[in-house]
Amino acid sequence: VGTVSELERRMAHITKPITVAVMGCVVNGPGEAKEADIAVAGGGGDENMVYIGGVPDHKVKNSDVIDHMSKLIEEIVNK
Repeated sequence: VGTVSELERRMAHITKPITVAVMGCVVNGPGEAKEADIAVAGGGGDENMVYIGGVPDHKVKNSDVIDHMSKLIEEIVNK
């Protein structure tokens, strides 16, 4: 919940429609990510899978997830 709240706060200025999914579950995460422009699903230990366009793209550590997702979202909306 804290991750989502912080991402919402940081992305409040964005007006371009974009679908962002943030899930804490590796079981349901991939299915939910298929419908999103960008998504992150929690994983085991200190890794989270980042999905771009519904496709697994790369992993990010827990401590970096908010900054990393904020940067990627900004890149997507500014294309």
